Amino acid sequence: MNFYTMLQDRLAKGKPVRVGLIGAGKFGTMYLAQVRKVPGVHLVGLAELNIPKAFASLKRTNWPAEQVNAKTLEEAFKTGKTCVLESADELISSPFTEVIIDCTGLAELGLHTTLNCVQHGKHIVNVNVEADILAGPVLAKRAKAAGVVYSLAYGDQPAEICEMVDWARTAGFEVVCAGKGTRYQPQYHQSTPDTIWGYYGIPEEHAIKSGMNPKLFNSFLDGTKSAIEMACVSNCTGLLPPVDGLKFPPCSADHLPRILKPKSDGGILDHSGMVEVVASEERDGRPVSRDLRYGIYVTLRGDSEYMMDCFKEYGMITDETGEYTCLYRPNHMIGLEMNISVASIGTRHEPTGCPTAFHSDVVAVAKFDIPAGTILDGEGGYYVYGEAVPAKTSLVGNMLPLNFSANKKVLRDIKAGEFLSYSDVEYDPNCLTVQLRKEMAEMTE
Repeated sequence: MNFYTMLQDRLAKGKPVRVGLIGAGKFGTMYLAQVRKVPGVHLVGLAELNIPKAFASLKRTNWPAEQVNAKTLEEAFKTGKTCVLESADELISSPFTEVIIDCTGLAELGLHTTLNCVQHGKHIVNVNVEADILAGPVLAKRAKAAGVVYSLAYGDQPAEICEMVDWARTAGFEVVCAGKGTRYQPQYHQSTPDTIWGYYGIPEEHAIKSGMNPKLFNSFLDGTKSAIEMACVSNCTGLLPPVDGLKFPPCSADHLPRILKPKSDGGILDHSGMVEVVASEERDGRPVSRDLRYGIYVTLRGDSEYMMDCFKEYGMITDETGEYTCLYRPNHMIGLEMNISVASIGTRHEPTGCPTAFHSDVVAVAKFDIPAGTILDGEGGYYVYGEAVPAKTSLVGNMLPLNFSANKKVLRDIKAGEFLSYSDVEYDPNCLTVQLRKEMAEMTE
């Protein structure tokens, strides 16, 4: 990639990449653990509403106290130190920041953050995949028009899957399927913040003491995060989810080419060019050997006897015909890798994954029967989970985006398993989210 050398060059010229970080949660703290050790990158400011939390994260990641005692962003810029502040808007509007990283995870707030960055000419690394899936293609389009970069966050699985897909296509391969692994059982779709710790085998007292967020953990278990991440990959690559939702087949790394190929050739896919999530457990609870619970993958097809011979000669895993093969990475390191995005933007003006069209959506599905009058609590909550569907399916059904469902009043009785529509809830048709969604509908492919 040569980023390290190019960052050193920026440092030598006295022009390090000037970063503003919003949020000191898990992802943001992981980035804090790395950024101060990278030459050519200067964390000018850290915006966090909970100031004590911000300083605790800095201390936990071994930042010297004298490095984070700048009183203003201007002082931080001039001295090479870091300023901790409450206001994300101040961080974005400051002339002393160049790249903004949104680590909040708050979907609708993320839309405002990105548009604010575009208005002030700031590049943005969007860890907030929830915002991206609501209106990412529109946000990226507006950023490009303003001459700034909108990027997924490297280290998170979507960006790394997109990189793998891009590698494969650039090398001349047909991408059959791409995705990630996770822990999955069908009953997890009904998991709630009250049941989550039992599924994970974590005592509730320990979870509370450790400050673990039950809704956040539940969004990973109930399938919502997987749907969000696969729809994100779809909007960046054009690969599509199944029409009726992700299948989560149990699958080891060794069986990827056998399972993640078209049904016409003995696999489970409706066609070549899809996204799918593989489960790390069999449906009876037995662990899958060599699972990809924390990994990512891509399956590829050889279109000639010569290519198939090459697969054999170089020890590639293939299906029984030798026609399909795969590449996978067993782990990802989340925020510890995020500076790759900063370096890519700061040296090449390039994103590490960027949505180009509205290919897929994540819509709300009822976990249980929901009585009229219920106030939905959104992602990871008690009432709905997210399902990835093709954008055209979502538009035809007027389906309710999962990350637009929070704090919405249900207007009729909803049956368990039903897909919710806009007409099922009370909402403001003039709000920013709805306006951006209308614009995104015009980008459907």
